[in-house]
Amino acid sequence: MIGSPRVHHRQTDSTNARARELASAGARHGTLVTAGEQTAGRGRQGRSWETPPGRALLMSLVLRHLGAARELLPLAAAVAVCEACEAVAPVRCRVKWPNDVWIDERKVAGILIEGRPAEGWAVLGIGLNVNTDRPEFPPELRAAATSLRLSAPGTDPALEDVLSAVVGALEARLGDQPSGVLDRWRQRDALIGQPVRWADGAGVGAGIDDTGALLVDVGGRRVSLDAGEVHLGPAT
Repeated sequence: MIGSPRVHHRQTDSTNARARELASAGARHGTLVTAGEQTAGRGRQGRSWETPPGRALLMSLVLRHLGAARELLPLAAAVAVCEACEAVAPVRCRVKWPNDVWIDERKVAGILIEGRPAEGWAVLGIGLNVNTDRPEFPPELRAAATSLRLSAPGTDPALEDVLSAVVGALEARLGDQPSGVLDRWRQRDALIGQPVRWADGAGVGAGIDDTGALLVDVGGRRVSLDAGEVHLGPAT
């Protein structure tokens, strides 16, 4: 079971930082850290994660003994967040490789995974915009970000209900076989058939391979990307 015990902070620097401390001290599998506000939240590529107090689900889980499932953890987590969002609001979620959750090509949730494989643990951090309004996003993110409330007008999900849905979906997806994770992720692939670009090139999204690497068609040949930042849209 995941989600217990739970440690909640009214305010903290980062739920991932607190969860890493607990993991290093021996916290058991499934330990959950949540916060009402983060002062130093982080996303992938070292970006900051900013949200007004009480408007987003801010959570991190200590995960142990994942075995081979660890390799596809980013994909499984993204699918679980999609399923949880759809359970609490009338929305349709897709995933921008590897694990940004989108609604109508706007980011509603981000996932950050850190850990120490040699010690047998990982920390799964999730930031999910629940009731954030457009003016509350930083100006540079207003065109690219969304929340459940913005994506489904008239919806006002309670944070605890969203948390329960996310934990339940994660419990289910972490028990999937690799083939199941890959199939579910592929059904939500936001980049397949779309022009994409990255630091060293551009092409057309062609899905993922069985390791979770992104496949891109580039001028008649297929390349595989297993890390890095990929953007939707043609080369500029």
